[in-house]
Amino acid sequence: MTIHWCGTGLSAVPGLRRLIEDGHDVMVWNRTEDKARAAVGDLTNRILSFAPEVVEPALAPGDVLVSMLPADWHVPLARAAIRKGAHFVSSSYIAPEMRALDDAAQKAGVALVNEVGLDPGIDHLMAHKLVADYKASGAFDPGHEIRFTSYCGGVPKEPNAMRYKFSWAPVGVLKALRSSSKSLRDGEVFEAARPWDALGTYDAPLDPPETFEVYPNRDSLPFMAEYGFGADWNVQQFVRGTLRLDGWAEAWRGIFAEMETADDARLAKIAEELLRDNAYAPGEADRVVLVVSLKAGPEDAPVWHKTYLMDAWGDERGNAMGRLVSVPVSLAVEAAARGDIAPGVSAAPSDPAMVDAWLERVGGLAQVLRVVDHVNG
Repeated sequence: MTIHWCGTGLSAVPGLRRLIEDGHDVMVWNRTEDKARAAVGDLTNRILSFAPEVVEPALAPGDVLVSMLPADWHVPLARAAIRKGAHFVSSSYIAPEMRALDDAAQKAGVALVNEVGLDPGIDHLMAHKLVADYKASGAFDPGHEIRFTSYCGGVPKEPNAMRYKFSWAPVGVLKALRSSSKSLRDGEVFEAARPWDALGTYDAPLDPPETFEVYPNRDSLPFMAEYGFGADWNVQQFVRGTLRLDGWAEAWRGIFAEMETADDARLAKIAEELLRDNAYAPGEADRVVLVVSLKAGPEDAPVWHKTYLMDAWGDERGNAMGRLVSVPVSLAVEAAARGDIAPGVSAAPSDPAMVDAWLERVGGLAQVLRVVDHVNG
């Protein structure tokens, strides 16, 4: 079995290095071969320039093809994997075009595993764990009011004036500010055209406690079924969203004002200025905060309320974002190769044993990983 790992960007390298160091047969493909050699050349000489017409013939049944490339590549590579009887892994959200490959993947007996990075990925594991714990508790009752929140963000370890820093070109962050979202608020669907239309605050139970600015992103609603919420549950709040340092909205107010009318040229200019003034310095520590919370019962007097909390930052191992995205991807690669993940299209696992094992590994990647029980202490 060979692992074909495509892409050696910032968020790909720690997991790739882990697989090579653990003795797996890994073929590394990257659009720029020199960058790949700078990332893993001290561990392997099996590095080639990426091109789909070269990668597909190299695949064999039972291999695992990993795409850490831009999202446009995921579906074409997944199709190639199906044709060659190989499994496929990416950290990205499952696009409709990927979901449409489910039947073909099942018929081919291969797993197409997605959403196994940080967010989406680790957040899914935490949600599955909390829901399973609640269902198994004596407090479980489908009639209870349910409030679920999941917020994740990469932020500077040392806050700056913009309350945000960049490790790569900011255009993607800017375009995301034009995205709408759908979540559940007060038992009703809440749609927001822009993040600043749904901005709120979240008091994270860190030590000491810390207040962040948060907003929903994408469409949260399908994840209720993904996480095992019953159709008969009384869900009052359900939101998956982004977390930013306190003061972020005020610092970005001028950028928000431009987002509605900025053309591609202006967007590129804004991105250039942001990167110039707010880039991480070499070796500077980043920070990742992830909080997933499930509350059952009246909002002011819950009968069950737990929060999964992660706080991680860059250290001698490198940046936090890279290891939190790519190491879970490497775990998914091993699980797919072992046959632990069923054929078809899937996201991060919900199997209790696998969730526990993966979260244990995450505990070694983050400086803080714990569950806060707000009711029983």
